[in-house]
Amino acid sequence: MDISSYMHTLGEHARLASRTLAAASTGQKNAALHAIARAIENGRASLLAANTKDLEAGQHLDGAMRDRLTLNDIRIQGMADGIRQVAELPDPIGAINQLNYRPSGIQVGRMRVPLGVIGIIYESRPNVTADAAALCLKSGNAAILRGGSEAVHSNRAIATCIQKGLEEVGLPRTAVQVVETTDREAVGHLVRAKEHVDVIVPRGGKGLIELVSREATVPVIKHLDGICHVYIDDRADWDKAIRIAINAKTHRYGVCNAMETLLIARDAVAQVLPELDRRYRELGVELRGCAETCGQLSDIGAASEADWDTEYLAPILSIRIVDGLEQAIKHINTHSSQHTDAIITEDFSRARRFLSAVDSSSVMVNASTRFADGFEYGLGAEIGISTDKIHARGPVGLEGLTSEKYIVLGDGHIRE
Repeated sequence: MDISSYMHTLGEHARLASRTLAAASTGQKNAALHAIARAIENGRASLLAANTKDLEAGQHLDGAMRDRLTLNDIRIQGMADGIRQVAELPDPIGAINQLNYRPSGIQVGRMRVPLGVIGIIYESRPNVTADAAALCLKSGNAAILRGGSEAVHSNRAIATCIQKGLEEVGLPRTAVQVVETTDREAVGHLVRAKEHVDVIVPRGGKGLIELVSREATVPVIKHLDGICHVYIDDRADWDKAIRIAINAKTHRYGVCNAMETLLIARDAVAQVLPELDRRYRELGVELRGCAETCGQLSDIGAASEADWDTEYLAPILSIRIVDGLEQAIKHINTHSSQHTDAIITEDFSRARRFLSAVDSSSVMVNASTRFADGFEYGLGAEIGISTDKIHARGPVGLEGLTSEKYIVLGDGHIRE
């Protein structure tokens, strides 16, 4: 296979399909989503057979990877249900806001429009194929999906269901295309296809995202790390502080919105640190602390400078005792990956200061960092989380997959 020609053809088809989708009605898009959900349910046997091939080829994969790769009846139904949930979300396309009369008599406003063609590069989880396709379709975008080679048979089978659903309602099957080659050269072509692709969304580990960011000439929506902080202020409610600090770290370890560093105001140490130490140890969390923390707790490892910049994705937590709010803010803005950071305080002024001074995509007051999620934010499904500042920031749902254009309404108006 000539990879260059193959990827060029995919891009051309996607660009043509994107123009049809941009003009599709909400009813058409929702009908397609429901048809896709039915096709996935009806194609259960073929999906399981394809997934079995991937699992047989992936005997060398570790347990966590095989679990992410595995499809079963529950996960297949979950894909179908997730697609139906996207159909129920409000359609952002065509919404007009800020429509105002100008002194000349014209009306000027902004209309929400699709981005065009979205390339999504992801690893392992076959359900991402269905999730990403649904979000792109509802937001009026064509999609080129490049999953991991370990899930190639599963992704192809899911793509077949998606294309059946599209054809059933008269939308182009090329609105969603899965890259069928496992050749890594295809990724390089996709991230540089500026004439055909409007944005790239990488979903996976840091290595994948760094590779895509380094090689792409197409704009990328991404986050590299989730180095999230919780700061316990000396004016916190101690019970809230302990519950949130436990949840933010231990609810799930291998997720990007888990806390990796806990900051505690010096005047709050006596009230919260002993209990947190006890609870974390019961839960099997390894603690690493600054010199002052090590002086407060026995049998705790010393945190290195590298620890403050590490996303553990594991039951490991760094703890630093700080003078107060301003030192906490300085630490966060120095070491945070600008993903999600939280303050626990009952002082309104300090909360407002934290909200305005911490430069992250999600900043929280008296809430666990684990809430940084598209579903929890009321966005429905999300395509990922962005820590960039241009276009989309934070959880990227339907609106994050759109842009705006100015519209002008007149009635024979000419400029004098």
